[in-house]
Amino acid sequence: MDSEKNVAAAATAIIGQKVLPGMDREFQSWQEDLNAAAAYYPGFLGAEISAPTRLQPDWVVVYRFDSVAHLQAWINSGTRQTYLDAGAKYFDGPATQQVVSSGSQSLDPLVTVVVTHRVPPNQIDSFLDWQRRMVEEESRFDGFRGTELFRPIEGLQEEWTTLYRYDNAEHLDAWLTSPQRQRILAEGEKFSDYKLHTIDNSFGSWFAFEGNGKEAPPPPSETKTSLAVWVGLYPTVVLLSLALSPAHLPLWINLLIGNLLSSFIMSFLTMPHYVNPLLGRWLRPPPGEPRRRTNVRGLCTVAVVMAVWALVFYLITVRWWTLP
Repeated sequence: MDSEKNVAAAATAIIGQKVLPGMDREFQSWQEDLNAAAAYYPGFLGAEISAPTRLQPDWVVVYRFDSVAHLQAWINSGTRQTYLDAGAKYFDGPATQQVVSSGSQSLDPLVTVVVTHRVPPNQIDSFLDWQRRMVEEESRFDGFRGTELFRPIEGLQEEWTTLYRYDNAEHLDAWLTSPQRQRILAEGEKFSDYKLHTIDNSFGSWFAFEGNGKEAPPPPSETKTSLAVWVGLYPTVVLLSLALSPAHLPLWINLLIGNLLSSFIMSFLTMPHYVNPLLGRWLRPPPGEPRRRTNVRGLCTVAVVMAVWALVFYLITVRWWTLP
């Protein structure tokens, strides 16, 4: 019965990969090509890439499919194996993989921690009791947003997988480094062989910056990411509207096409090649840089850039060219 339920449920794979020093750009380009190949497989819902952060030393790739069967077909496909063979020159050791399956088709990636354990059948009851104590303790920390426990999936995922979420990286870090967590870990010493990954960005790979291990800056706040998206979205939407206006499309078709194109442009052009280079130092300031000065510079940059865009589009649409 459980097996039938898993087949009908959405499935997510979280893959962690250490990358050789100096190979980050090559790896990211290769991984984007691999994700594009995954999109052709049945049941594909999406894929995201997250660069290493202060909390997560590996590159993390998240695949979402509409069922375990479709995810398994992609994971075991000859296409993926061919790409893995070609990309092996970028890897610093083997990858880790966790799979979760639930009725939800999305994994909230704001600050999601994925922890996996191999549990012998005769220790499952002890493991569940230990997990309950862990959840009870972590729920007392600021920013805790809930937890989920997933049983192994036959033929695809042998480990037990726990997801727990916090509202930001600072609150998560407080829990991960807390003496309370260390005490609970010590109590479950026989379950101490575990793997942990974090997925720390609600905008997927839109804000993927270079960095390695503990030296990487924390992810940007929701306020910063919202302003950064605004900086990229405004010129993207206006330019698309200008480009589509000669077609005189009905409003509902215009928005349908415009939203689709803007999603691709934001993901592949606007964010990686315009917003992140422009605001990267503000979104993820280097360690030790004064926060107040960084924020003032970042907000001033946002204000100036948006004022320039507003002036340009005013001149184009009002002075030089009146839209029909």
